[in-house]
Amino acid sequence: MYAYIKGKLEARGSDYIVIEAGGVGYLIYTSQNTLQEAGRLEQGQEFKAHTYLHVREDAMDLFGFATHEELSVFKLLLTVTGVGPKVALSLLSAVSPSKFSLAVITDDVKTLTKAPGVGNKMAQRIILELKDKIKKEQLDLKAAAGPDLPQEPREGSRLAEAVSALMVLGYSQAEASRAVASVYSDGLGLEEIIRNALKGLVR
Repeated sequence: MYAYIKGKLEARGSDYIVIEAGGVGYLIYTSQNTLQEAGRLEQGQEFKAHTYLHVREDAMDLFGFATHEELSVFKLLLTVTGVGPKVALSLLSAVSPSKFSLAVITDDVKTLTKAPGVGNKMAQRIILELKDKIKKEQLDLKAAAGPDLPQEPREGSRLAEAVSALMVLGYSQAEASRAVASVYSDGLGLEEIIRNALKGLVR
């Protein structure tokens, strides 16, 4: 319903911000990372939140984030069995989107369990279900990026893993492939490739 809300930052609490836009004050639940971003602003300064309206039988709650990547991870987490908004916010407060996507594609359960309320079983379920979603995209990097790829990616290679990590963040196969190809170097580690590719995508 709302792609984003842009307006004056009027207040911030332990897990929410209030943005006034068009004479309406929107209470938006958010992560600690977005709260830190909002904390850099003075009251009344402009802030943009990428939003998601969560509707239940007894409530309608608005969630919002400073970056599109955080919103993408939030929405993906809600598709995982047993994961609700509270757990999704806990994860986003403990782990950045790039760290989260890296944890998913490298089976890093330990990183996900840093979030309060996320145990080993839930972390394993999150990794399994989100990796299955990527597989269903029928990842074909060579067809997507063509001759720009520095090598033909193999399943499990850093190139393939980096593209999969960006797809976890909501980018299309083609977008992820182009971004990774533009920054790829044999001397870079997987996390650095992902981080550099993200910088190019958010410009």
